[in-house]
This record gives sequence, structure tokens and C-alpha cells, in this order.
Amino acid sequence: MCGIVGFIDQKKSKEKKVVIKKMADRIIHRGPDQDGYYTDDYIALGHRRLSIIDLSKSGIQPIYNEDKSQMIIFNGEIYNYEEIKEDLIKKGYQFQTKTDTEVILHGYTEYKEKLFSKLRGMFAFVIYNKKTQELVGARDHFGIKPFYYYQDDNTFMFASEIKSFLEHPGFKKEVNTSALKMFLIFQYSVHEETFFKNVFKLKPGHYFKFKNGKLTIKEYFKVNYAKENRPYELIKEELKSILEDSVKYHKITSDVEVGSYLSGGVDSSYVVSVAKPDKTFSVGFDLPGFDETIYAKDLSDLLKIKNYQKKITSDEFFNILPKIMYHTDEPHANLSTVPLYFLSKLASSKVKVVLSGEGSDEMFAGYNEYNDPTLLKIYKKFPLTFRKAIAKIVRPFPHFPGQNTLKLYGKPFYERYIGHGTFMEEEEANEILKPELRNNERIGDIIKPYYDKVKNMDEITQKMYIDMHFWLPQDILLKADKMTMANSIELRVPLLDSVLFDFARKIPSKYLVKDKQTKYLFREIAHEKIPEEWSKRRKLGFPVPFSKWIKEEKYYQKLKEVFNRDYVNDFFDKDFVNILLEDHYNNIKNNGRKIYNIYVFLIWYEVYFIKN
Repeated sequence: MCGIVGFIDQKKSKEKKVVIKKMADRIIHRGPDQDGYYTDDYIALGHRRLSIIDLSKSGIQPIYNEDKSQMIIFNGEIYNYEEIKEDLIKKGYQFQTKTDTEVILHGYTEYKEKLFSKLRGMFAFVIYNKKTQELVGARDHFGIKPFYYYQDDNTFMFASEIKSFLEHPGFKKEVNTSALKMFLIFQYSVHEETFFKNVFKLKPGHYFKFKNGKLTIKEYFKVNYAKENRPYELIKEELKSILEDSVKYHKITSDVEVGSYLSGGVDSSYVVSVAKPDKTFSVGFDLPGFDETIYAKDLSDLLKIKNYQKKITSDEFFNILPKIMYHTDEPHANLSTVPLYFLSKLASSKVKVVLSGEGSDEMFAGYNEYNDPTLLKIYKKFPLTFRKAIAKIVRPFPHFPGQNTLKLYGKPFYERYIGHGTFMEEEEANEILKPELRNNERIGDIIKPYYDKVKNMDEITQKMYIDMHFWLPQDILLKADKMTMANSIELRVPLLDSVLFDFARKIPSKYLVKDKQTKYLFREIAHEKIPEEWSKRRKLGFPVPFSKWIKEEKYYQKLKEVFNRDYVNDFFDKDFVNILLEDHYNNIKNNGRKIYNIYVFLIWYEVYFIKN
């Protein structure tokens, strides 16, 4: 696992060397083991290495082809690189290293863009051809690894993390305020353009080419579903084999020890039961309902695996937030990001690579939202015009149980479903923003282009499709990458695999959600490896008691001080955000999640624009 940086501008090679070193040093946490550079009068490339495969210095990047006309810098792991390498050797290619990086370089020469779909793993890389001065880069199928780029009239640059751009003298650091409204609703940066103006994310499953100042981006992988109505037992047996194969691939492709994260849920428990690492890692909070470490310890004991644990205090949570926002690059309001940071810090003291269970919920319909209660299923059968009328009637009333559900289901699917976290409507977001930043952008503007591609499929598939494009890459995988890399540890996700997805996309929804149980098929397979207490446990995620803490005087005052700083007026209606805080503190209304979204944005802004 590593960090990559690079840029093209008008500077001479000597000047580029100084800048590229500073850019790479900004992300030294992604690769503290080694660094490597290439510069000429056209381009500069930099690499920070966390050595996992081929620990010798021969793995230092850039890695070159035989005549040194092409070179690559790479972040990620390719689990099937030995198979691709074998084919390339038959075709006459010679290898100087034992790395998967060199396989990508020769593979692109041989297969061109067809290579990207062949790669089984997580990746973000760039290949530079000195003869043609063409740059080619790609990001993995699901967005496990990040890739950002910046372009203006004079400069093109790219990196694993946005913070690298701060070291380039040509980078203009400005807040993209147009991203703020949807951030308040989604809890993460939802647009292709990030919170930094002119900085963009390369989408998952996409590649780019840059030549003569022109950038072109194309898609090489599409998330699509082709349900096959085959017998349940046949699908179950085939899936069981593919799952176990994926876990083994993700474990054995390493020259260092591999541990595993472990919660009380089915995903990580299954991974641990198959991988059988020597060490597992768990964190929680010392409050009832906010701690699953006891389940992790019990399962580890059953499997005779050493379990390491940490309980996070409220002070630790609040004190670490500026560092969290620095590492996420953009404001990120998923509360579980913080425990994931502490979990990664704990694991990094013992191992260099960890396995985790991300991706299973999107792959096999694991979220609670995929299984509507019976009454809601009945209500959804009423015409949308009727439900809209009901929503309009109940909207002005004081809050009562069920009111939010009636309002939400008075909307079409593409205006009400954004994934696992829905905390406010467009009108509420506009109330929070200062008048100049309010706009008419709707959730449907973001979701409908994706919904239209699956509108003729069942609702479970529609939800999975939306989550695969939004919640998974822009929230779950982003925090997984940034929090592990902040602690110089590599995270692997064996339940999010291209070969596994090619099978999973064909599974009928009736096998995914059944008998009021989400992720039914996966749980049945897991039950053969772990006790029912783990395989059937309802999904909790990483519950965090933030809403409870800010009712304490100490943390209420802490937030109140932040909410009344001068720069708050640059973005929010200061009076309104203070009312949200007061109402929550006085038990008038639970505004905890809205408050957290506002709070982390202000912390992020202070980190990057006030304290710099």
C-alpha cells in the first residue's frame, strides 16, 4: 500500500524535484518505508511506499520497463498478479522484480485498456510514456483506493490525497461552497468536484489519459445486475466456494503478517473464521449499546485467536477530530470514522496488513433499509399521489411517531433513498446555510440519473445499485482507506472483490432478503463457520454516543464555542445552528446528527483554511 503524486507544469526538472519531494512527504503516512521519484522538464512523479510484497529495494517506484521508456507509480494490491505474470512471461516479457507493480506496467503494454478489467484487487496507478509524453491512470472497480486530480490553465496534478496539492505553488486553495448543501444531506462529499475548487475524484471503474494538455476520462467497468433464477442450494454452494477463495487470495498475497478487524457482526466474523489470522482487533465505547468488543473477544476465544481491544473515551473522540478531518481531506461526517481511526492505530502496533468486512452489505443486501417493515410495505402499495397528499397534510403538525416516515414516503424513490444515512431534507439544509449559499439543488438531481438505469428492477436491487455508487465508495471505502493509511497500515476487503461481484450480481433478490432477514444467503453460508449468535445478529455498524455526549455541559459548551466563531457566518445561519444545539441540549428535539455534520465541516475548514 502506498501513496502516489505527480504533476505536469512549466517548471524545469531541478525545480520539480524540490516540489515533488514536498508533495510526497505530505503523505508519508501512506508509505513510511521508502520513497522514489522521477522528474524531467515535462513531468514529476513521486511515490511513498509501504512495502507488503517484495520487501527488497527492487520494489521502489517508479518501476520501469526494459528500455526505461515507460514507468509506473502504483497504490494498491493485485491479488491475481501471478496468473497475469505467467501469461506475460509466455509472451516474452522479462521481469526485474517480484512485485505486482511491474505486472501492471507490462500488462498495459500487452493488453492496453483491457488490462484494467483483468486486475483483481484494489488500485490507483499512473503509467507515463516518455516517448509519447502520454499519461494513463486508472482506479479500481469499486473505488477502494482514492485518486484525485487538479487542472487549471498551467498545471495538471494528481495524488492519492488532496493534501499533497497544498505543496505545489501553482495550487489555488479555495472552498467549493457548492458542495456544502449536499454534504449536509448525505454526510459526505457527493459531487465529482471535491470541497476544493478544481479538485476532482476519478470515479471508480474509470481510467484517464492526459496528453498535450487534454484530459479524457472513460469507464471500463459498470455495476450491473443480471439476475438468474437458479436453485437456491446450487447458488449457495457456488457462492461458498467463491467467498472462501476470495478471503484466501486477500490473505496469502503478502510478505508480511496479516491480521483482521473484528466486530460483533457477521461480516468480519466470517472473514476471521475463514482467514484464521493470529491476531484480531476491536474497539468500542464503555456505554451500554455502544460496545461490541465482548462479542469479538468471545469469537476470538472460540477460534483460539488473540484479540486486542481498546475502549474509546469521550475526550479521545473530540480531541482527535481535527486530525481525522485532516486525513479525510474533505469534511466527512460518518461518526464511525473516529472509532475506525483508533482501531487502525491499535492494529498498526502489531501488524502491517488487516482484513475487514466492508462491501458485504452492498454486495448481499445487508443494510436494515433493504428490508421494509410489513406495514411500510403495505403503505408503499398506495399510489404515490396519495402518499404525497398524506405527506403534505402531516408536514405542518408537531412531531409525532411515524411523521418522518409519512413525509419520506411521500416522495419517489430517487428523492427519498440516498443510502444508509438520511438526516435532513433539502429545505432543512437551506435553513442551515447562509442565504447566499442556498440553492434549488435536489436529492433527485444527484440520484435520478443512477436510478433511471435500474428503474425496472426490484427495489432491493435499486438500493444496492445506489449504494454501490454513493455510500460504498464515497463514505465506507473512503474512511476505510484514509483511517488505515493515517496509521500506515493496509486494509483489504475480501468481501468486495471483482470475481465475487460477478457472481453476486446474478443472485435473485429473494435469496438476499428473506424471512425478515437481510443478507440471508450470506448469513446462511456464514452460519456454517460461526455460531448463530454471530451469523444472525442485526447490523449495528460502529455506534457512537455523540448525541448523548453533547447533552453534557462540557461538550455542549465546546460545540457552542465553535458554533459562535466568526467564520461560521461565512457558511451558516449562526442563529439557526445555535437553535439546533440548544434544542438538542434541552431535550426538545434530537438534532445530534445534524449538529455533527455542521461541527465536522467547521473543524475541517479550520484545519485547512484557518490553521493551514
